[in-house]
Order: sequence, then C-alpha cells, then structure tokens
Amino acid sequence: MSQEQFFQRHQETLEQAVSAIKARDYWTPYPENPSPRAYGETAAADGEAAFKAALGKSFELEMPGIVGEVEGEVSPYGIDMGVRYPQVDFDQLIAAMKQETKAWRDAGPDVRAGICLEILDRLNKRSFEIAHAVMHTSGQGFMMAFQAGGPHAQDRGLEAVAYGYRAMKEVPADATWTKPQGKHDPLVLNKKFHIVPRGVSVVVGCSTFPTWNTYPGMFASLVTGNPVIVKPHPASILPAAISVKIAQDVLKEAGFAPHIVSMVADTLEAPITKELATHKDVKLIDFTGSSFFGNWLEQNATQAQVFTEKAGVNTVIIDSVADIKAVARNLAFTLSLYSGQMCTTTQAIYIPRDGIKAGDAQMSFDEVAEALSVATSKFLSDNDRACMVLGAIQAPATVARIKECESLGEVVLASQKLDNPQFPNAEVHTPLILKVDASDIEKYSEERFGPVSFLIATDSTAHSMELANQVISEKGAITLGIYSTDDAILDQAEELAMDAKVALSVNLDGGVFVNQSAAFSDFHATGGNPAANASLTDTAFVSRRFVVVQSRRHA
Repeated sequence: MSQEQFFQRHQETLEQAVSAIKARDYWTPYPENPSPRAYGETAAADGEAAFKAALGKSFELEMPGIVGEVEGEVSPYGIDMGVRYPQVDFDQLIAAMKQETKAWRDAGPDVRAGICLEILDRLNKRSFEIAHAVMHTSGQGFMMAFQAGGPHAQDRGLEAVAYGYRAMKEVPADATWTKPQGKHDPLVLNKKFHIVPRGVSVVVGCSTFPTWNTYPGMFASLVTGNPVIVKPHPASILPAAISVKIAQDVLKEAGFAPHIVSMVADTLEAPITKELATHKDVKLIDFTGSSFFGNWLEQNATQAQVFTEKAGVNTVIIDSVADIKAVARNLAFTLSLYSGQMCTTTQAIYIPRDGIKAGDAQMSFDEVAEALSVATSKFLSDNDRACMVLGAIQAPATVARIKECESLGEVVLASQKLDNPQFPNAEVHTPLILKVDASDIEKYSEERFGPVSFLIATDSTAHSMELANQVISEKGAITLGIYSTDDAILDQAEELAMDAKVALSVNLDGGVFVNQSAAFSDFHATGGNPAANASLTDTAFVSRRFVVVQSRRHA
C-alpha cells in the first residue's frame, strides 16, 4: 500500500480524533470489551498462541548495530519467559536513524499521520497478544492488561497523533506577505514555513504500564517527524518489542527504513539508560517512573527536551458524604485495583478527627475508617475476583515495602497474601490501610508505591485542604478527590486543585474511579506540580517536538 493510501484509509478516524480532543466527550475507535464481536471469533485464542510462541525464543527486529542478545524478564505470575532481544550498539543505531530523518521529515504530516494510524490499527488487532505480554511482565490482571495495555493505550497513542497533526496543520506551508508603502510599491515577500523535527527521540518505558505510558511519547514524536527509540524497562520488554515490530512492518511497507522506530533493551544488572539519554544526538526524551531518575534526566539530559511523569502523593479529602457505603465501595476498588501500582492510586486520605456528616448521621473518624476497611475486605472476599482485580505485585521491592510500612501507623486493615490458583507463584497482596495523625507528615507525604494508604486525622476540613495543598505542592500528585455535600467546600476544593495544579474528582461513588483516566477527555497529569512536568495529552506535549523554520524571498 502506498504512503498516501494509509492516510486515505484512516482519514475519517483522524478527523474524528481531532474533533474528540476539542469536544472532550467520550469517544474511542478501539473497543475495550474483548468480545468476539469486536475482535473476531478466534482473536482470543490466536493472541494467546502468539504470546506463547514468543516465549523462549529470539525476538527479531530490523536495526543497525545489533551486537548480541539480552534477556532477563521475570513474570510476576511465575511463568518462564526466556525471550531474547537484540542488544544494540546505540551509537551505530542513532547514526543510522539520523540518516533517515530527512525522508521521514519530508513525508509530511498527512503521510506520517496515516502511517501512525495504520500502526495503531494493527496494534488494536493484536490486543489479545499484547494483553498477555502486558499481564506477564507488569503483573496486571488479564482484563486490565487487555484494556489498559491494549485499547486504552491505543487511545492515548491516537490522541497524541491527533494533537500533533492539529498542531502541524495550524502552520501554513507558505504565504504571501504584502506590506503597503503608501505611494510606493508595496513590499511583497513569498514565505515558506517548514515543520522540522528536533531529532532522535527516546521513550523510556516503565515496568507497570509498558504500553499505556509508552505510546503517547512514541506517537507524539513519530507523527511530528522524529525517529523513535523505545527503551523499555528491563522487566517489561515484550509488549514494547511487539509494538516496535508492528511499527517496523508498517514503515517498511510504506517504503521507509523500518528502524525509524527501534528498540534498545538492557537488563537490570547492566542498565544503559543514562548513557542513551545523554547521547548528544538524542533530542527528545519521554520518561515514566521514579522521581529520583526523572529528576536526574531533567538535570542531566540537557541536550534534549525532557517530558517526565514521576511519583506523587495522590490524595482524597473526605468532608461529608451522602452515602458512606457507596463512597467506601468506590474507594475500596480504587485502593485495590492492580494492588495500588498505578500512578493515579490514592495514598493519602484526609478525614477530620472529629468525624464527618454522613447523610443525616454523624460518623466518627474510626467509624469512617471501619467503613472503608469493611468495604475493602468485602470487595476482596471472593478470591477469584480479588486475584483478577489485584493482579500480581510487579517487583520484589514493592512486596517488601508493604511489610516495612506496617510500622508507620496504626493498622486499620492488614495486608494479606492471597493464593492465585492459576498461578501459584504469583505475589498477590491485599491493601494495607494505616491510621496516622496529621502531625506525622513525614510518614504520609512520601510516595509508598504499592497497596499502601493512610487515613490521616486532621483538625478540620480546612486543615485537610491546607495539608493536601502543602504535600501536593512539595511532592506532587496526579489525582485529587473530594467528598462533600457542601457546595462551598466543593468550591474551595476547585480552588485547591488550581493552586496545587492537580486534577480534581468530586463525589465519585459510582462506576467512575479517581485513578481512571479517559483519553480524548481527561488530561493525565497537569505538568504543574512535581509529579510530572508534562501532561498526557495537551498541545504543549506535542508542539515542543518540532520547530518551524521559515524562509522568505522577494516576490
């Protein structure tokens, strides 16, 4: 298929995506329900078979500079992975990618967008295969791995393409500039405006969301003309490798060098991200992960534009509720989903020590804590459902952290280890909920990644807001929730959200949860507090990936 035909095939979807980022209502072209009607009768079996066929073998990608192989992924569910990936001399690879930049640049926005949408379409068709890869590298339960690792990640990739395409199309290719000169002839210049990519892009993936957090940067850079190196986390390489292979296939069919999208893999024992990220020819970096390394990149990769999503202390403030059972059920799911291993999961829950109003009744602090504890225990009482929702703990350090945090406060709900009958070696742990006083700020103001949360006794709702503002402003957060039946309090929460520059969710007690983020509608992170210096996705996320070079001459 020609380069132009890809654009023609997907033009309607692209136009709908551009409309969606303006309307910000619900829209997606990628079904989140893994049903035979949406994906085909054999899609589930074919995807699982494709995943199993990759295990224990060499994964082939087309890249200059391959010097060997690396392996080392360990499935949180305990299955043998054994996939071997190309080990690359990235000096050779980057030099080769630079040689292809002109062809990719000159293809123009339409061709690049069409190729990006074809890649996304093929990723969607292989969502089951990717889901198994995400599940067995990240520890997500299968349904979450399918949705977050497949359609929802593809949504975020398409959203980035839409923003990038719109930003480029706002720049005219040429113009005639005419300045009147009174009695004299006007000054007339013909001007050209060139969209010029910054250069080689590196996307540093994370272990917990290897596609959802990779696709935005990958597609934002690719559509704006930049070659892309995907640098996956050593524990979650396979989902990235599958994605890169699909991208290479499309690029090759369109007549471009496949290594315009490449992958550089490493191991936990021999990391190479610092050397890669500070390479003089790397001009764009996307990173998701710890504040420590995100800050290091911002301070040291000075030759590049650096986009980071880091750690934070996500927060809920409880002032008053209409239905405590509904609120507790909602929060129980929030704390349990994927064992709290999400960058949006609530950690700090502020509650007045004198209690709250719940409907027509008054509840003490301890009664609110008990309601949340009971709701969480009840939600996870069915072992099969618990294993599906909790998934598996991705890293041994997270398992250790649960035990370490027990001494930080009074245990309201102890974490329990569950047995997954399908995967007996999986580390499945229920949430740990602790009670602390507002004065113990050093305990709850540090991110404790994993299923650990704090119920914080404050002097009042005003005190809760003051502390939340302080912690979020200093340590960052991606999500903030408020529960109140008082409109004045809700207005104060809106002000708090703007002051701390954090996304706010109000009185969620149904089927929407504070740790969920919907593409084409929700801005994921704001870029305005220490948890992230960029937002997924807004115009700033894409516009800094290219520059406009003009030329002018007399008519």
